[in-house]
Amino acid sequence: MLTTREFHPELMPRRGELMAWLAGMGMLVGLFFATSRWGAQSFVFWTFAALLLFSAVSISLGNWMDRRSVIRMEADGIAFENGVRSARLTWPEVQNVAVVPTRLGKRVQVQGAQSHFTFKTMSESTLAGQQIRTGFADGQEILDTVLKESGLQVKAEKDGMTYYART
Repeated sequence: MLTTREFHPELMPRRGELMAWLAGMGMLVGLFFATSRWGAQSFVFWTFAALLLFSAVSISLGNWMDRRSVIRMEADGIAFENGVRSARLTWPEVQNVAVVPTRLGKRVQVQGAQSHFTFKTMSESTLAGQQIRTGFADGQEILDTVLKESGLQVKAEKDGMTYYART
């Protein structure tokens, strides 16, 4: 019998988020000073500042969702939450699973009739000399358990993608 287990993803360092906010706010402050000193600035500069701020908001949202992400596996099914979406599937409700390789681990899509969710297996990369881990460290174990408990079998394979469904 499957015991209740809870899984959390590896968390990205917050440094990139801080840099994005500093760049966006710095550009905005610089534009306000330039406008007050030399008059109206080009639309291109304001657009660039908006894009920097949009990037910062996007990174913050992603980090916020990662910090709230959890996968719970129990004897009767699996649940996923990330602060924005919540999905709960019993093992018989799991209809199919698609595993898609990406540069940052495998993307696993778990699909039921009324609900679905996606998670990534763990990957490691190096950025500016710092080792970065993303995704669920136990992602392969989660995938293997979903396939076993829901009784799914390989139905198709193409270009590294694997599709599992009931026989």
